[in-house]
Amino acid sequence: MNTLKIMLALGLLCLSSASVQAVEIRDHHKEVIGKDCKACHDQGIKQFPSDQACQQCHDVDELAETTARSEEDKWQNPHNNLHYGKELPCQECHGEHKAKKPICSDCHTFKYDKHKE
Repeated sequence: MNTLKIMLALGLLCLSSASVQAVEIRDHHKEVIGKDCKACHDQGIKQFPSDQACQQCHDVDELAETTARSEEDKWQNPHNNLHYGKELPCQECHGEHKAKKPICSDCHTFKYDKHKE
């Protein structure tokens, strides 16, 4: 019985370590981060990165300027909007390993050719 438990534990350990190594990283982050998961996962590997981790490389003011719309549509900016200003957590819209549907897209349509989820 103990042998069976040990074999199962070793099998699960092998599967879990294989899945961690198989995580995809987007090309635009591979160049900067490489395989150092902790560069972004500052709260632990199994936790989402903090906004501070994202903002080590991404400046929220620059993002807001890049995604700015016309004066008429100025609050249609996902990085500076009427509901959250510049305070919306990055993880609400962006996912590194798996694309996410932005919460704003339930009501708004943002069309940016260079959008990276």
